[in-house]
Amino acid sequence: MLADRLSRIKPSPTIAVSTKAAELKAAGHDVIGLGAGEPDFDTPDHVKEAAARAMADGKTKYTAVDGIPELKQAIVDKFKRENNITTQTSEVTVGTGGKQVLYNALMATVNPGDEVIIPAPYWVSYPDMVLLAEGVPVPVSCPQEVGFKLTPAALDAAITPKTKWLILNSPSNPTGAGYSAAELAALADVLRRHEHVMVMCDDMYEHLVYDGFKFSTLVEVAPDLQPRTLTCNGVSKAYCMTGWRIGYACGPQPLIKAMAKIQSQSTSSPNSIAQYAAVAALNGPLDFMASNLVHFAERRSLVVNALNEIDGLDCPTPDGAFYVYPNCSGVIGATRPDGQVISSDGDFVTWLLEEGGVAAVQGAAFGLEPHFRISYATSTAALEDAMARIKRATDALTKADR
Repeated sequence: MLADRLSRIKPSPTIAVSTKAAELKAAGHDVIGLGAGEPDFDTPDHVKEAAARAMADGKTKYTAVDGIPELKQAIVDKFKRENNITTQTSEVTVGTGGKQVLYNALMATVNPGDEVIIPAPYWVSYPDMVLLAEGVPVPVSCPQEVGFKLTPAALDAAITPKTKWLILNSPSNPTGAGYSAAELAALADVLRRHEHVMVMCDDMYEHLVYDGFKFSTLVEVAPDLQPRTLTCNGVSKAYCMTGWRIGYACGPQPLIKAMAKIQSQSTSSPNSIAQYAAVAALNGPLDFMASNLVHFAERRSLVVNALNEIDGLDCPTPDGAFYVYPNCSGVIGATRPDGQVISSDGDFVTWLLEEGGVAAVQGAAFGLEPHFRISYATSTAALEDAMARIKRATDALTKADR
């Protein structure tokens, strides 16, 4: 009854964790959900006001398939102002969230057997979208020892004649690791030797960076690669607009047109009201971001410090986004009070949920074990409680070497 392609993929693990946490809460259980990847701050007032004006002005009809002219121009201006990328509206696409933009690009370009290089750990949806497009995901392990980042040597070794895309996500979901301009320049040197490889830069967490880290994107560092780079972004994370579902990208015009063709036969245009709200977001003041970042930085310090004080856990400090990706190798092989052995990061996050009432996501979902992901995009009080629960649950384990 169902299509064979469904057997290639699995439901999003991060959504599954959030759903499970919500179900447990609804059933009366005391659960702190740290699986969701969305800010807990409200959408800025000037953005909501723009949406209200759009409705009052009757801007509630279908729009151009891949974005209204006003939004495309705002995106062009944003890329020039913030990223030193010169583009034009015919090279811009708008989709229903960043995920649709990435999906459209893969569906428009990937043929059966084409390979897509994905640095691991990765956002959970990258490999499955490649599989839906009948491509071959090629995960490249980027362990903690190399900062969770792709090295030039690892990239060069992964490229084959079948490679169609490289996906770069900076700052990263799930690790928060960011690529410096120098690191991107080194990757660009490799890409210049392989002219058949296109690059998909997922910059969704661009504005969420800390400790003076300077965000850069590939085309900014290597303008000569612009003809084969799709620079993707959106208003979801930094602008606190996850539910508005607006993502966008700029890239070579033939690719943008092909993506519009895909979109025309799937969702058609993004929500009209959300598009006008996104215009206000991109053209409007950014002072709210600075305030949000102060809170995110405080939460990051709270979580990193608390996790590093727990025996068996090791939590690197991320450059950006609102996630941490602690190493839990110190608890693998430990025994629960009921005699069950913690044999994987999946077992560990199950224990955290059952014993501590804390919902996190196992590292296996992101392609690199043994780790787990925690989102600190929630209240300080909830995080303090969650850290105390994680400590109690972890301390209750009998470590394998004791």
